[in-house]
Amino acid sequence: MSALFHYAFHVSSLAETRDFYTNVLGCTEGRSTDTWIDFDFYGHQLSLHLGEPSPTKNTGRVGEHLVPMPHFGLILALEEWQKVAKRLTVANVAFDLEPSVRFEGLPGEQWTLFFKDPSGNAIELKGFKDLAQVYAK
Repeated sequence: MSALFHYAFHVSSLAETRDFYTNVLGCTEGRSTDTWIDFDFYGHQLSLHLGEPSPTKNTGRVGEHLVPMPHFGLILALEEWQKVAKRLTVANVAFDLEPSVRFEGLPGEQWTLFFKDPSGNAIELKGFKDLAQVYAK
């Protein structure tokens, strides 16, 4: 990997955030203070700071679905996506968009799901059989 992605955003509770990102998503905690926590989010850095989370609305049209905007997420190999989807399901995380496949049989075929962290930050996870298809037209 030639670069790491860093994303910082607000959360309403560090205790709930720590529990969710470590125990549900499986992230490793990095540095922290009494106002923020860094996480290794599958090789990328998230810095979650106490504050007022940004509001989201289901306004992003993708096919027949309206997805939460703004959102961030990960693109994973399908096998890893399936493992994380199972972790979320076992933890009874409410999905904004249930795990499903979209663009089936077309370039860019992908499995996707949307959920929110305890502070309401929207997250999408995509899974690809072939990561070379991420930008396929």
